[in-house]
Amino acid sequence: MKYKEIETPEALKRLLRNHDIIEYIAFQNLDFTGLEELLKDKVFQNCLFLGCKLPDAIFHLLQNCFIFPRLDLPYNSYVNRLYTPLDLYQGYVLGQPDSFWQTFDQIVYRHFFKTGKYAKDIKETLARSLHDHAITDALDDFIEAFEEKKIVAFMGGHALSRHDKSYAKIALLSKTLTEKGFLMTSGGGPGAMEATHLGAWFGGKPDNELTTAIRFLAQAPTFKHPKWLDLAMQLRQKYPAPLYKSLAIPTWLYGHEPTAVFATYIAKYFANSIREDKLLTIAKGGIIFAPGNAGTKQEIFQEATQDHYLSLGYASPMIFMDKYYWTVEKPVYPCLKKMLEEQKYQNLILSIHDDPDEILKVILTFTKA
Repeated sequence: MKYKEIETPEALKRLLRNHDIIEYIAFQNLDFTGLEELLKDKVFQNCLFLGCKLPDAIFHLLQNCFIFPRLDLPYNSYVNRLYTPLDLYQGYVLGQPDSFWQTFDQIVYRHFFKTGKYAKDIKETLARSLHDHAITDALDDFIEAFEEKKIVAFMGGHALSRHDKSYAKIALLSKTLTEKGFLMTSGGGPGAMEATHLGAWFGGKPDNELTTAIRFLAQAPTFKHPKWLDLAMQLRQKYPAPLYKSLAIPTWLYGHEPTAVFATYIAKYFANSIREDKLLTIAKGGIIFAPGNAGTKQEIFQEATQDHYLSLGYASPMIFMDKYYWTVEKPVYPCLKKMLEEQKYQNLILSIHDDPDEILKVILTFTKA
């Protein structure tokens, strides 16, 4: 029997009003206290209660149910939706850059670091696994609203400066794809990843507004600048209502990097391995590899393996942005191309470009195929 998920107080009240016998429901992070009148004469069978607040009056109503209690930790293991930037940056005070260290995101990161990036305490490892399971569940629910070939990812370095021409290229291409109905996603950090979400944030607005925004942000070129976050928060305040969604998938393993401020939804994981797999798996419309270092190269070969084996039923375009970088500075592209020609790799759809219009054409052609 497939479980139905109840994740909001409104859905919970509606269920209680309309049913006396409640079966195979997973209640996620809900407060049942104060609902005693609605609970009268109900019977719960084979239900899951994940991190819920339960009054004493409910326990005699439960038959073959499983209760997963909240754990006393700085984070909630049973989140029932994706994060937003305001969730993670809760506690940040505009104009006070040092308040970054008191945000929810950084409190969790310090706990993560203190208990071990690869923790051994069973309570901590259980809590992290439950959290990442909840994030995956919320992420799967979120992407159901999008055509699978309309999800495109940008991969690239966290150190990319807001001054760099590639930053503007990424942002403008992301804006164009967003306006054409694509959900843009990234690893959710600064640099190339921030540019992805900035472009999506300005979807539907004139290009010159995005260009002006980039110049404003470039006063703090990289995330190591003390005003990097504050300028981004100021820009969010000036343009508070994006017309489109974008999705960031970061990890606390790299928690020293601030999470992308302009992503509208954030699936933040503890386990980087799960995060990497999920990011590459959902981007069935193609992945654009902007200049990046070790993390980006890891993603390139992980995606190549996935496409080689047709793990998802078909291969998606692997598009390299910046010919000089990927053929001379980091000659990954000729390596892949040679192995593909020698049939040491199969099924890869490779291309390399400097012109964003050429990248756009590759993606649109694949989507229509």
